[in-house]
Amino acid sequence: MKKTFTTKHLLIAAMAIALATVTSMIKVFELPMGGSITLCSMFFISIIGYWYGPALGILTGVAYGILQFILQPAFYTIPQVLTDYPLAFGALGLSGFFTNRKYGMTVGYIVSVLGRYFFAFLSGWIFFGEYAASYNMGAVVYSLVYNGSYLITEAVVTLIIIQLPPVKNALQSLKKNFL
Repeated sequence: MKKTFTTKHLLIAAMAIALATVTSMIKVFELPMGGSITLCSMFFISIIGYWYGPALGILTGVAYGILQFILQPAFYTIPQVLTDYPLAFGALGLSGFFTNRKYGMTVGYIVSVLGRYFFAFLSGWIFFGEYAASYNMGAVVYSLVYNGSYLITEAVVTLIIIQLPPVKNALQSLKKNFL
């Protein structure tokens, strides 16, 4: 069964990319070598996967990752760019696999952030592991701690926000209107 994207789907995905971009610039905390805790920026991409499925969610995440690279590039090698941008942000669309499940939005968001965390960890381990010695850590532990410090923190804050009754009600209303 082939799923097609309507103009409405693409328009809403573009709006999500715009919201994610704006909120990614509202940084609560920024780490010295990249990564920051933002105002729920990952959620706007993840919600597209949850609403419209993994194909559009991943495509939206990849587009957002490319935009993030254009706006705030960190280029060392082509494999590093692919891992840090389209693959990591594309993973935010994994939420689409949880569309029809109980607590699907919450579980989908957690899985999508873990997907992004995996690629951020991979990049940190392979491409930035040399910095681990400065902190008396191995490259694996360094990457887990460094990337987890901002990704998990933002995920927890976002999960708290989306569980607030007014936000939860607004998201349910949006889902009814946009599906």
